[in-house]
Amino acid sequence: MQLPQNVLKRALRKGQTQIGLWHGLFHPYVTELLAGTGFDWMCLDAEHSPSDHHNLLAQLQAIAAYPVAPVVRVVTDDVSLIKQYLDIGVQTLLIPMVETGEQAARIVAATRYPPRGIRGVGAALARASRWNQVPDYLQRCEEELCVLVQVESVTGVQNLAAIANTDGIDGVFFGPSDLAASMGLLGKSGDPRVQQAIEDGIVTVRAAGKAAGVLTVDPDLARKYIDLGATFVAVGLDTSLLVRAATDLAKRYKGGAA
Repeated sequence: MQLPQNVLKRALRKGQTQIGLWHGLFHPYVTELLAGTGFDWMCLDAEHSPSDHHNLLAQLQAIAAYPVAPVVRVVTDDVSLIKQYLDIGVQTLLIPMVETGEQAARIVAATRYPPRGIRGVGAALARASRWNQVPDYLQRCEEELCVLVQVESVTGVQNLAAIANTDGIDGVFFGPSDLAASMGLLGKSGDPRVQQAIEDGIVTVRAAGKAAGVLTVDPDLARKYIDLGATFVAVGLDTSLLVRAATDLAKRYKGGAA
């Protein structure tokens, strides 16, 4: 049995733009429905949805048959939690609220087995190794792990170069909403100051030779970020898409304001 290849990691290393969808409707039936819609990657969000690692296992199983790469956003950088997600087969992690190079290095260490890191060894119990049916999983799994960190605070932006240059970090994702809040602009992620911080951040991350990513539902902004060098860009949220489509349909027949 072969170690699954991380197609997203390979694409990002080649500088190929990858377009993604944010998935907060955490039921695996919805995951499978969305998996066939043509996106390069899908963020399975366990930070702001009711999802946990039990539910994410079912989502990973639902998405496995489709040509879309799952990115799992966990709720925190807790080392034990990272270990659980890796063991159920997550190959691309997105860790929120990263603010220093030291924190980034600790996150990388949590994804590596000793002596390179501190990940606990339990491959015989892990789906990731196909229960020890993948030859040399312990030695080779690092090749297919993609560690993405989310910078979404003023402190994180100030330490961005150190974070991006951390060995083992594959990419940096910018969170406009939390960054705006950290800048005293709660609910104003479109403010020019927030946008400038993200644009400058993309340049910094690319200068470090790492992938830069961001979420926006504004097509003009998405294109601007891509032109600046962002290579993993989420362009929609499933919850918003469903609400908007349902509201428009109701309005079409009932009238009134959306």
